[in-house]
Amino acid sequence: MTTLADRSSTMRLLKPAALVLWGGLWLGNALWMLADPAGWYAGIDGVANTGPYNPHFVRDIGMAYLTLALLAFAAIRWSGHAVPLLGAGTLFLGLHALLHVWDIAAGRLPAEHILMDMPGVFLPAFVGAFLTWWCAPHRS
Repeated sequence: MTTLADRSSTMRLLKPAALVLWGGLWLGNALWMLADPAGWYAGIDGVANTGPYNPHFVRDIGMAYLTLALLAFAAIRWSGHAVPLLGAGTLFLGLHALLHVWDIAAGRLPAEHILMDMPGVFLPAFVGAFLTWWCAPHRS
């Protein structure tokens, strides 16, 4: 039978592990965008619908994703500040998702982007919001 102390100990390990995974995903994406912008542009389904390839712009956005990774890693190091750190990244992800919804609604992106963008645009905003909520100090 697990005790409350066992559960608390497990949660103390699970949160940093989840944040390492979260930050690692953004770090991997950022490094790909920075090191091989043409490969990233060609490799992500639907990106070509958003405009012509611009290597500088891909690298600019790669820096935004690098920032997400650093915010996630900072939330591990300074767990008492996890909510504002993760919240800043979630704000970017949510606004990015809203931009995609707006572009789809305005006809600038085809309607099938709702499904195409689910794993890489919409889901991350919800995961970011969940992690921000979960890492609040009163949930430790």
